[in-house]
Amino acid sequence: MKAPQGAFFMGQCMPASFTLYWACTIAVMESTQNLKDPSLPHAWADLQAEAKTSDWLKPEAHRLAFADPEFLLRRETRGIRFQLEMLKPDLAQAEAGIEHTVVVFGSARFVDRETAQAQLQAAQLSGQASDIAKAQAHVRNAEHYENARLFAQKVAQTCSCLPADEKLYICTGGGPGIMEAANRGAQEAGAPSVALNIALPHEQHPNPYVTPDLSFKFHYFALRKMHFMIRAKALVAFPGGFGTLDELFEVMTLVQTRKARPVPILLFGTDFWKRLIDMDVLVREGTISETDLKLFHYVDTPEAAWQAICDFYQLKVS
Repeated sequence: MKAPQGAFFMGQCMPASFTLYWACTIAVMESTQNLKDPSLPHAWADLQAEAKTSDWLKPEAHRLAFADPEFLLRRETRGIRFQLEMLKPDLAQAEAGIEHTVVVFGSARFVDRETAQAQLQAAQLSGQASDIAKAQAHVRNAEHYENARLFAQKVAQTCSCLPADEKLYICTGGGPGIMEAANRGAQEAGAPSVALNIALPHEQHPNPYVTPDLSFKFHYFALRKMHFMIRAKALVAFPGGFGTLDELFEVMTLVQTRKARPVPILLFGTDFWKRLIDMDVLVREGTISETDLKLFHYVDTPEAAWQAICDFYQLKVS
């Protein structure tokens, strides 16, 4: 197996202006009722939420600028924080030899089959119809969790014998659900995996299967998205909600507009995706070209997903 040749690096194919655009688009993501309210939550809030004590954050004029947290968290130094969030994960992955990734994303709410069955049994004992219906959905969607787990295992096992600079590594958002399943599959195959977590108002911690040295936390969604794409050689979208749709269509837009080179974009779970989105409507209404339908492919098994990636790059694997 040789290294993927048709893959892209976001840093090589995107101009600085587009990088700046990504960083700036987050300024309009949240509307407020008070015009004086900031449109972005201050990074200070994320840091305080994690710190056991904020005593060390007290401003001190004599402190060196780069050693002064209060200064670095000012509104005026936001651009510096953009650069730091861009640089820290990039350097760490380069030092670890992570050059090629397969990004897996999907619902954070799905659970494994064993947990889903236990939830259903508990719901049935309660006799609550709403609880039973919810638990039945968890059992149904546990199949996606298990498929993500098996897919990650397959990628990790197949790539285990390759030279370090040719391996493909699983990369997820580091949270629960499908993300957990993919990190879990990689760990079970004895391979490290990358996690790009995000600080959210509700607590979100890395799942227990991520590789600690490759688990990164972001304040800015825009920088997190960019890191997903920098090393991505394929993207596999399992059923999910708003976050999954956001990431999926962002990638398809980048490829459609030629801001990024084509990579395999796989929609895992044909029935779900075709029920959710009728892509043919977009063609009939003239909002996309028929050739745009070639930007993605439907798959239903871990084997089919991996084979699609191998076919795209003409990889010869046993």
